Amino acid sequence: MSNKVIYAIYNDDDILMDAVKQTRAAHHHIEEVFTPFPVHGLDKAMGLAPTRLAICAFIYGCIGISFATWMMNFVMIQDWPQDIGGKPSFSYIENMPAFVPIMFEMTVFFAAHLMVITFYMRSKLWPFKQAENPDVRTTDDHFLMEVAVNNNEEELVSFFKNTGAVEVKVIEKH
Repeated sequence: MSNKVIYAIYNDDDILMDAVKQTRAAHHHIEEVFTPFPVHGLDKAMGLAPTRLAICAFIYGCIGISFATWMMNFVMIQDWPQDIGGKPSFSYIENMPAFVPIMFEMTVFFAAHLMVITFYMRSKLWPFKQAENPDVRTTDDHFLMEVAVNNNEEELVSFFKNTGAVEVKVIEKH
């Protein structure tokens, strides 16, 4: 079984957006779109589901504030209570105003660092991973849409030329 794809290359983001809408309307499967900069609305035009990374960030922030609360209670109240500036550490609630900056910083720390790890894992960006950019021009000034071919190669080539593609290539993907 061959894994052929078509690379339709565009030189304008507005033309690309129209081409993506036409491709989706014609019920062709868009594998990926490579752009040199973020194109507003492209994710919705491609029909991608909204990201759930914000939910992860909230959960990681909750883990951070929970860890900070546990850590400060254990260190400052239970394990080694100290009388600092005439303020004895009898309970966590009495000293909580002094702990607010630490709770905030640990919330941000956990959310930020765990989000980076989650993003890399979700995107499969491992260390020393080879780049998957199909055309060098997509890092400068061109846009590339990758579409799967299902025994309709000639039809797709003419379709993408009509959508304003400056170049259309059929590639055997391995």
